[in-house]
Amino acid sequence: MSWPDRLLLFESFLWLAAASFLIAVLPFRHVGYLASLPVHRPEPPQHKRLHVVRRIRWAILTCARRVPWRAVCFQQGFAAQFMLRYRGIPATMYYGAALDEPSDLTAHLWVRVDDIDVLGCDIAHKYTVLMTFSSAAFSSQPVPSKN
Repeated sequence: MSWPDRLLLFESFLWLAAASFLIAVLPFRHVGYLASLPVHRPEPPQHKRLHVVRRIRWAILTCARRVPWRAVCFQQGFAAQFMLRYRGIPATMYYGAALDEPSDLTAHLWVRVDDIDVLGCDIAHKYTVLMTFSSAAFSSQPVPSKN
């Protein structure tokens, strides 16, 4: 395994640990606020962005299978959101719920970058979106004057 791959795995380990800790100690609205912080870095070109998204997906899924704690869609989604924001890639995290059985409510979290599936999107169609958390940078366009 190359050193850049090892570093990316280590970074995903740290973000999964941070996400697990934040989910365990903070109310969900605070964690959602952190996931919605805007990107403040320049966005990479489209071809590089797709490569970065694929590598982040690989690193998080690989690491999540091997960490000694439970790292499911919530931890993976928050870690992906943080890693993408660090690289200047705005993403949207979706939080949804569904009824599996008549009285069995399940929740799921998935992440997308524009039309690119990052994590958890393969079963997202089963869930109704309850909340979205977007890290898209706020527009800095000037407000037109009323002359």
